[in-house]
Amino acid sequence: MPDTTTTAATTAVTAPARPPGSLRAAGAMTLLGASTGVSAAFSAYPLAGGQALRYTLAAAILLPLARRRPRLAHRLTLRELALLLALSGTGLFGFNLLLVAALRHTDPAVVGSVVGCTPLLLGVAGPLLARRRPAVRLLAAAALVVCGAALTQGFGHGDALGLLSAAGTLLCEASFSLLAVPLLPRLGPVRVSAYTTLFAVPLFAMAAALSPSALRMPTGGELLALLYLGPVLTCGAFLLWYSALTVLPADRAGLFGGLIPLTATLSGAVLTATVPAPLQLLGAALVTGALLFGAAT
Repeated sequence: MPDTTTTAATTAVTAPARPPGSLRAAGAMTLLGASTGVSAAFSAYPLAGGQALRYTLAAAILLPLARRRPRLAHRLTLRELALLLALSGTGLFGFNLLLVAALRHTDPAVVGSVVGCTPLLLGVAGPLLARRRPAVRLLAAAALVVCGAALTQGFGHGDALGLLSAAGTLLCEASFSLLAVPLLPRLGPVRVSAYTTLFAVPLFAMAAALSPSALRMPTGGELLALLYLGPVLTCGAFLLWYSALTVLPADRAGLFGGLIPLTATLSGAVLTATVPAPLQLLGAALVTGALLFGAAT
């Protein structure tokens, strides 16, 4: 029986696989960055209840897609189940709760700058988990992406609790990719996306039950935001990102995280009809240059 992990790793480094994988990674991060304004429109809705609805909608779409995939040779192993639960608990549940906690104690710019270090973290942790040395060129590109993202996002002020929550958000963001890597060769992007969203629903439902904020009917604007965050963002971005990770190593795919503050800034400028500040334009140019530099490896 062939070693699917080795096969996937070999596929990930073949030159023909890079352009499609890069496009998928860029598409996922663009969707995520452009969702900033939509998330703001949904911010007044109860957090846990809103996220439970979001992932319920996404799971309702992804699970039928997963059933249409070829049947697995055997059921989920305990290791796979543990990884899926950890992925859902950190990359989805923990990420959202820690992000809100961070924003309550620090400026959005600080949170964005800390979470913007994801490419650098993936550039180090991804290769180490794959038992290979981090590529110096990719680390340099990741550092440039982080600098460009910080310039685009800006800088602000925050307290120790806010910085600690932001650091936790960074770790959860990285785990969304790193925990998925060993699952993708056998389960594939559709199943990993479907199972993680499904497991997130009871986590947020329990948090909603313990929350003092009662679940209510969303307003018209909140309903439109929910329809974007669930079917469009969660399904679309998850499938694109995990599809990218099947053909790109995590450290290379992680570079595209620099597109999040860039697309957030540009989409905000379009929605508000404002011109980005010079530092934001400089940051955008630095991120673009870093992505080209990293892609040339």
